[in-house]
Amino acid sequence: MAAAQYWFEDFTPGRQFQGTIHCLDDASFRLFAQMTGDAHPLHYDAEYAKKTPFGKPLAHGLLLMSMTALGASPLSAHVEDSMVAFLEQGSKFLKPVLVGDTVVPVLQVEEARPTSSPANGIVRFAARLTNQRGEVVLAGFHTYLIKRRPA
Repeated sequence: MAAAQYWFEDFTPGRQFQGTIHCLDDASFRLFAQMTGDAHPLHYDAEYAKKTPFGKPLAHGLLLMSMTALGASPLSAHVEDSMVAFLEQGSKFLKPVLVGDTVVPVLQVEEARPTSSPANGIVRFAARLTNQRGEVVLAGFHTYLIKRRPA
């Protein structure tokens, strides 16, 4: 069964969408390093990481940011017909995320504003990741161009 489609008009400020829970293990860190070429030992070498203030391998920042993407969430299926473009993103890393941590992404609509085109609107989401202790470890935003509901 196809997912109900959401349009610009459905993204009202305050509306929240929880993403997929991720347990970050050694394999996740190694795969991300392999895909990006970021192979700093802080991210995958436990012996190296023991000598740092973190004590354990530290998650790549872009790995964490990617987990907050709309396309990486269950919301993705609901915007297959309305998504036009991913326009902008930004984030702050507030606390370290270490191997073995579990994170939960949440997107919350901050703003939905019309564009000069009657066909589209711009939706800005606050993006955050929370760890297994309930601490916000990443705070950021994503901005998307979304189609208006067809007449």
